[in-house]
Order: sequence, then C-alpha cells, then structure tokens
Amino acid sequence: MPQRYTKSYSVTTIQKDGETFSSERTVAKEVSIELSVNGTRAASILASPICARELAVGYAICEGIVGPDEIVDVQADGMKVNIDIKCTDDFTLWHELRSSGCIGIKWQTNEDVSVSPDAVFPASSVFSGIKFLESDVYRLTRGTHLAALVSMKGELVTKAVDIGRHNAIDKVVGYAALNNIDVSQLYLLSTGRQSAGMVLKAARAGIPLIVTKSAPFDSGIDAAEKSGMGLVGFVSNAEMTVFANKWRID
Repeated sequence: MPQRYTKSYSVTTIQKDGETFSSERTVAKEVSIELSVNGTRAASILASPICARELAVGYAICEGIVGPDEIVDVQADGMKVNIDIKCTDDFTLWHELRSSGCIGIKWQTNEDVSVSPDAVFPASSVFSGIKFLESDVYRLTRGTHLAALVSMKGELVTKAVDIGRHNAIDKVVGYAALNNIDVSQLYLLSTGRQSAGMVLKAARAGIPLIVTKSAPFDSGIDAAEKSGMGLVGFVSNAEMTVFANKWRID
C-alpha cells in the first residue's frame, strides 16, 4: 500500500560539520483530482493518488454541495470524478460564491448546521482510538495526515491517509456515504489542526464528535459550539482536552 502513496529519490545530506553522504528518501506523492458535478467542473483537489472516488464524494458532502441522499451516480476515470446529483440551488450558489479559503462560504454567511443531539461517547473509546492515528505512510514520509471513523466502542470503521488534512476527512466521509454507513454514532479522529472549515466538514456529514492529537483554532471551537459538535484536542495516551460541548464525552 505505501508505494501507491510514495516515491523514492536519491538525496544528499549535508551535516553541520561539513560531512556529506548520499542516501535514498521516500516522499509523499501529490496529484490533482478533478471533480465535476452534473458535468460542471467543481474543483481541482491536490491530494494523494488513491481513493479518488471516496475523496470526491466526501468533498461534495463536506463542502455542503450536496447531501448524501442527493447523489444519483458517481463515475471515476483515473483522477477524474463526476458526481450526478439531484438538481438543487445549493450547488449553483456554492459554485458561484466559493472562495479560495478553507472555511467556505456558508460559514461566512452563518450557515445553520447541527449534528445528532443524543450521541455521547465514553472517554475510554477516545483513548482506545489513539492507536489508529499511526500509518506506515507517515512513518516513511513524515508528510501525510490521517483521518478515521471510530465507533462508541473504540472500534475502527475506516481510515484514510492523504497529504491534506481536509482530504483525509473527505475520504472517510465519502467511504461512509458510498457504503451506507451511519456516521451519527461515530466520532472522527484526525491528525490535523481544527479550523472552522475542518469542524464544519464533519458537522455537515452528521458526525457528532471530532478528536485530534493537534490543536484547534478559535474558529473551530466557535463552529463546534454552534453546531453542537464535541471537539477534543491534544489527545494522548494520558489525557485529552475538551474544547467544546463537554457533554459529548462521558
């Protein structure tokens, strides 16, 4: 699997004392995945060259272009993916006003999004999920992020690796949508920092809790509070810090 994500290069290392030596280093691959919706170009996504179909579907859901039940068909040809959806005004608005930032237009216009009101997760399931944060690709390259969906029992449902923290989330959401997995009783595990854009991706998909080993931004905390999503940061084997909606953790 790692070789699909990576490529090796001959490199020269120069040390402070002036000594040099040659070796081989493995780096993460980056490609452009072209997404169309109803035949209209929607986005070019720089990502790892695997799971293009899942990435495209997850991106469409997480960016608020379409709901999971509005997808009619998905066609993938290499790094080109077209999603056929039921006609809605949302896609037209999104396409017209989409900005180049990660937060997205709906957050800027006070998007009203909320998640499952009853999902509460045992703290033990969060601590036990930490083991899913590691990947062979990261150990080889130190250049990728990971996202995973984990159950209330701390069991892995699916995970994905990508050069982008946003893309990794899109991939697991897309996998869940394509396989009819209910995410309302799962939590999202991430290696990335949590901005409003990251939090709202999960919220639009209906995920009630996001957990990261990294830090949140103020915009991410505000978005989590507003949507009812639990937000946990700096998770480790010893502790976690709950930044929003503490009641989500039992």
